[in-house]
Amino acid sequence: MEFLECLKGRRSIRKFKDTKIDHEVFKRIVENASYSPSWKNSQTARYIVVEDRVLLDKIANDCLNGFTFNEKTIKQAPALVLVTYVTGRCGYEKDGSFSTSKGDRWEMFDAGIASQTFSLSAYYEGLGCVILGVFNEELVSEAVGIPKDQKLAAMIAIGYPDIKPDMREHKTVEELISFK
Repeated sequence: MEFLECLKGRRSIRKFKDTKIDHEVFKRIVENASYSPSWKNSQTARYIVVEDRVLLDKIANDCLNGFTFNEKTIKQAPALVLVTYVTGRCGYEKDGSFSTSKGDRWEMFDAGIASQTFSLSAYYEGLGCVILGVFNEELVSEAVGIPKDQKLAAMIAIGYPDIKPDMREHKTVEELISFK
């Protein structure tokens, strides 16, 4: 698959086939995502793959702040990947001070880059996914047992696509760029 085909072809997928994803596929995706750039090469992104149906249903029923759109997506996805990051590294100096005015927000920036790279790699592997952002971080962390030194950045519902969405209209380059 050519780079631009991967970049332009990936869509958010919310309907999946009921097919388990081989763990070797997940390992390849995470290996590729590990090449995501990060603050001072801190590589803080971590991936927890939730496949247990009882746990998936618990997250869908109890941890989404009542957002039924995400509930439906998780309930029929064969897996949910929790993207976490190790806290206190991105954007920090060794003495614990912040390196930039962004403070600890740089952690989420790196997690976002890792989530996008993960999603593109999943598409390359023939999978579809959607990055979910509406959830109760505390409840999900407790349900799954996320380590204390990590924070939940995003959840990615993933599986073999059962739909092929059309490309939506995108802004023109002229709307997106300016030169000074």
